[in-house]
Amino acid sequence: MGAAEDAMKHRKLIRIVAVLAVVIAAGALFTWYKFFREEPQPAWVMNDPDMRFKYGSIGGERDAGIPYWIFYVLPRMFPEKIPGPNGFASFGFAWEQGQELPVGFVKKVIGFERVGNNCAVCHTGSYRSSENENPTFVPTGPGHTFNLEAMFRFLVDCAKDPRFNSDNLMHEIGLVTDLSWIDSAIYRFVLIPITKKRLLEREAQFAWIYRHDFPEWGRGRDDAMNLTKYFLVGSPMDDSIGPTDMPSIWNLKKYDREGTTLNWAGDSHDKYSVIIDSALGLLGARPKSNEEFLDEVKWLQDYLSAKAPPKYPFAIDEAQAASGKTVFERECARCHASDLTGARMDLRGVDTDPERLWTWKKEHAVAANDKVKEFDIDRKGLVEADLIGYNPPFLDGLWLRAPYLHNGAVPTLRDMLKPPAERPAVFWRGYDVYDAVNVGFVSGGDTRAAETGTKHDVAERSNGNGGHLFGTALPEAEKEVLVEYLKTL
Repeated sequence: MGAAEDAMKHRKLIRIVAVLAVVIAAGALFTWYKFFREEPQPAWVMNDPDMRFKYGSIGGERDAGIPYWIFYVLPRMFPEKIPGPNGFASFGFAWEQGQELPVGFVKKVIGFERVGNNCAVCHTGSYRSSENENPTFVPTGPGHTFNLEAMFRFLVDCAKDPRFNSDNLMHEIGLVTDLSWIDSAIYRFVLIPITKKRLLEREAQFAWIYRHDFPEWGRGRDDAMNLTKYFLVGSPMDDSIGPTDMPSIWNLKKYDREGTTLNWAGDSHDKYSVIIDSALGLLGARPKSNEEFLDEVKWLQDYLSAKAPPKYPFAIDEAQAASGKTVFERECARCHASDLTGARMDLRGVDTDPERLWTWKKEHAVAANDKVKEFDIDRKGLVEADLIGYNPPFLDGLWLRAPYLHNGAVPTLRDMLKPPAERPAVFWRGYDVYDAVNVGFVSGGDTRAAETGTKHDVAERSNGNGGHLFGTALPEAEKEVLVEYLKTL
């Protein structure tokens, strides 16, 4: 009898263990499926290099992504926090007709649909020849219409608002989609609270963009080295500010020449390092898989190296351009078409606004390199030296890189050839109608530029338009032909 009871208890225990194992396995499968399963992006994204650059994932959705339906309803819930009346379009994204999300926004399923970013959000240019024309988008061009600072603030300000709670968000989500009861519960009890928490955690890192004594970055600019300091390195806030134009990233093979460095101030050794650091900034965390991450970096490096700069799309006077080439070779080539191009150059003699240099020091580079080493990623990295000046840039695709100077303080090429006192002291940046006469974008206050753009005042910190006097003393006839030649680069 005792043996029979023991056997019965043993069988009962086995059944209990088996049931528990099934429950645990089912729970693990459910958790994996609803939170961690990863689905590949569709073929229309991955099979075309330009589409992959514009909409392909680099992994940022895993830790920095926002659940799709929360992202979708934020403009509906908080329109007063957006810098304009047109929802997300008011941030100046490049947004192609027929696309669900702007260029540079990635939609990917990792358990649930998430929205993240890739490099194209800041590096897609656009232009129109007239107000009534649809924009032409140029992948790898400078995102001169995008107001990155306003987007950063928007996400944090939404999370700080007491209306950002499960009841309100689920009501808005319910107006646009029918979630299953399981997905509704996941959004209500898991995704919304976690998203709010993570967005609020960014507030301390973004403290300096709320300072009233700092100028707005404005459309088409970011404060890249301070972002690196405060996000990657974790340095304490200081009093520096250095917003600069978002650069073009086409034709990166030009940096393969010995002696070139990257970024406006030559603070990175090579393009591989720049791509890694930029991608890590978008990830916001250690890569899930270094092998997967570095494969994507390699793809980006190959794509960006081979991507040609866009040709000037308007009429060029070939005879004037030929004369202008002679002027260029005499006046400009020694810096912009020689071994000096892309090499670290002392600020003295160029004398443009120095504040970008003051945002970054040797110790920041050392700390950033150490941080990336902790991720077991090998790269040449950031130059471990204090900054001395700005790199004379390559001029490929110059026509689409307005406004000019490292901080975008001069709206057109014709303005660049004027003495600083005669350059516009106030203009509006971020409008995409092209000014083919002056070679830049329409930026005057009596146009739509003032309605849609952001004001740039050269009297504010880091916004100065002084320096770079090269070419300003040329006769007007030589300036005319030089501008015509610069259109061809």
